[in-house]
Amino acid sequence: MTQLYRPWFEEIGITYPQYLVLLVLWEQDGVTVKDLGERLFLDSGTLTPLLKRMETAKLVTRKRSTDDERKVFIHLAEAGKQLEAQACIIPGEMMSQRGLNAEEFTTLLADFKGLLAKLHQSLDQKN
Repeated sequence: MTQLYRPWFEEIGITYPQYLVLLVLWEQDGVTVKDLGERLFLDSGTLTPLLKRMETAKLVTRKRSTDDERKVFIHLAEAGKQLEAQACIIPGEMMSQRGLNAEEFTTLLADFKGLLAKLHQSLDQKN
């Protein structure tokens, strides 16, 4: 998947994992590192360096909770907010270049969301 998206992401200066983080934040800004990891199925050992690079690139900010110093909240920085318009058209462009029409794309997206829901449900049952 990363290989397919790479040309578009290079054009706007992000990587595929950074795009995934941004997708979550565009949907809900100000999530904890723990919540972000759960949504993306990434552990803190993978996520923390990724977030540090994104903070250095001024895409996100990290802020420790005043109530519980163990919690770190991730917020979109202005540059991260501005990327949304450019990045949101990438999946459609990629699918179009691969020969998928809107109906096929919608079906594929629905199937993918269903799979993610099942994975989350399975993890919830194990915990």
